[in-house]
Amino acid sequence: MSLDRLIEKIVKTQNPSVVGLDPSLDLIPEFIKQKAYDKYGENPKGMAKAVYKFNKGLIDELYGIVPAVKPQLAFYEALGVEGVKAFVKTTEYAKSKGMFIIADAKRGDIGSTAEAYATAFLGGSAFQADALTVNAYLGTDGVKPFINTCKTNDKGIFVLVKTSNPSSGELQDRRTACGMPASPEAESKAVYEIMGDMVAKWGEDLPGKYMYNGVGAVVGATYPEQIKQLRAKLPNTFFLVPGYGAQGGTAQDLAAAFDKNGLGGIVNSSRGIIAAYKKENCDEHDYAKAAYREAIRMRDDIMKYVGEIRI
Repeated sequence: MSLDRLIEKIVKTQNPSVVGLDPSLDLIPEFIKQKAYDKYGENPKGMAKAVYKFNKGLIDELYGIVPAVKPQLAFYEALGVEGVKAFVKTTEYAKSKGMFIIADAKRGDIGSTAEAYATAFLGGSAFQADALTVNAYLGTDGVKPFINTCKTNDKGIFVLVKTSNPSSGELQDRRTACGMPASPEAESKAVYEIMGDMVAKWGEDLPGKYMYNGVGAVVGATYPEQIKQLRAKLPNTFFLVPGYGAQGGTAQDLAAAFDKNGLGGIVNSSRGIIAAYKKENCDEHDYAKAAYREAIRMRDDIMKYVGEIRI
């Protein structure tokens, strides 16, 4: 099962973190952009070439210490066809270095459209993702095509449950009666809790060998009480935890995502790592080394609360 491979990489590196490759142009060093623009023009092709060069430098520094990368599709799609090519090349290169690929596309639809999304990202022919983020708020018939493709191709998904953004509670924290039909005596649950229950049920179709199944949950580091609550309710669900660092989540906030063996989650950092050279105010030519230093700092910060990771 796909997430078994992720767990094994986390144990090998003793690092439960994933780097979000979200290369907005303002984060890419000027020397990389200028070289690409001089050769290809300051147009989508030149910009996409700069994106790939930037990503390649990051991967070369990080692949030995970070188990996974999570490219966010929006940054690539913004550059059109050339940007999608940069996404494909980035994932292929990261995979050649042994990294696990989480495509952060938040796809969600039903029927043949969901099947097409699943085939594109998890079918093994178009893109090289090992797992995909999925928006499941259309219900079970919007998720089953992804699960079926995961079964066939040994892939995994991460379903949005409690996201890290400030306004997530506008919908996800709303409470509703959980009874059919609803009645005053019916149990009241938050929407994110209901989604968590559904994720656990869907995960039964993708069992793993390390207790965790192939249907993970996205649970933000910015909501530590909800992390603790969901971990207790979802002992077999692996968490993808965004919100660390730039969004305000701390290592202590997300510690409850992990079990007694240090397993159970992988923590994302995007800008915090890929733009570390700006924070350090170091030479932009040193951007990849700065990312390495920040990745080590993040790993050590998290591991203070997680402890040794064991299978």
